[in-house]
Amino acid sequence: MFDNMFLFVLLALIAEIIGTISGFGSSILFVPLASLFFDFKTVLGITAVFHVFSNISKIILFRQGIDRQIALRLGIPAVLCVIPGAWLTAFVPARQMELLMNIVLLLLSVYLAFNFNRTLKQSNFNLYAGGASSGFLAGLVGTGGAIRGLTLVAFNLPKTIFIATSALIDLGVDSARAAIYLGNGYFRRELFFLVPLLLLVGILGSYLGKRILRHTSETLFRYVVLFTIIGTSLFEMLKYFSASGTGL
Repeated sequence: MFDNMFLFVLLALIAEIIGTISGFGSSILFVPLASLFFDFKTVLGITAVFHVFSNISKIILFRQGIDRQIALRLGIPAVLCVIPGAWLTAFVPARQMELLMNIVLLLLSVYLAFNFNRTLKQSNFNLYAGGASSGFLAGLVGTGGAIRGLTLVAFNLPKTIFIATSALIDLGVDSARAAIYLGNGYFRRELFFLVPLLLLVGILGSYLGKRILRHTSETLFRYVVLFTIIGTSLFEMLKYFSASGTGL
């Protein structure tokens, strides 16, 4: 048990460092890694609690980069839509939804990687749509940061604004879904010992990620975002087909 928990905490730290460097949070890496140790609904509960600590750390470390206008226009729809997404976890076969999401993310990421200088118009519609879809998917399958990350990277935002604004939005999203998951019993009492460990990992991982970002250019930062999404999307798709026994 101890050996498994040590490995779990180590992988959570790595996910948090990469999540900070990529700017959209650790959930896109943490969810598949945590699923190696826990069932899917427990992963949802642990991820939401972990992300609250993680996002508070990022907000403190990158607070000067927060863009309040983008945070409100992207964040309010995300917080509103995470609630029905989290509620539907009790009824909807989330794994199929997650597969579809990863296919869409893969295609969008590859497109943006080959059209690197193409930006998305900073319109209210694009912000509302990106926020609503990321919030809904965060509630339903545990990770919506990649959708939000693709929205923000398409706006060509500087890395400090990207990270700080994304963390502020994510804090609202994760606080809302954490309340629903806890109410549904997704974070069991016997796992409460993880809380201080997740708090420590959130703080340390965000700090180390910030240190690494000091030596990262804006261009490299955008490529890190896109290729992290591509890599994790491929990993999740391979895991899904391996589990179903259908192959590719």
